[in-house]
Amino acid sequence: MNHEETIEKILEVIDKLRPYLQRDGGDMEFVRFEEGIVYVRMLGACAGCVFIEDTLSGGVEEALLEEVPGVIGVEEAL
Repeated sequence: MNHEETIEKILEVIDKLRPYLQRDGGDMEFVRFEEGIVYVRMLGACAGCVFIEDTLSGGVEEALLEEVPGVIGVEEAL
């Protein structure tokens, strides 16, 4: 899978997760994929939420690691 295909798959996974975040008044935006790390920006109620680390590691990262070869982690873009 080349870089563009990987990004396309990352976007597909993020789009599947987005309704769960939006249900709670938040959202997530893909920023970049670099050296195996997916960088996302949390929006709305997710921005600054005390549970953001749980959401990123327990939800977003878990899904991306499982579904997208080459992803090794997820971090919030600052």
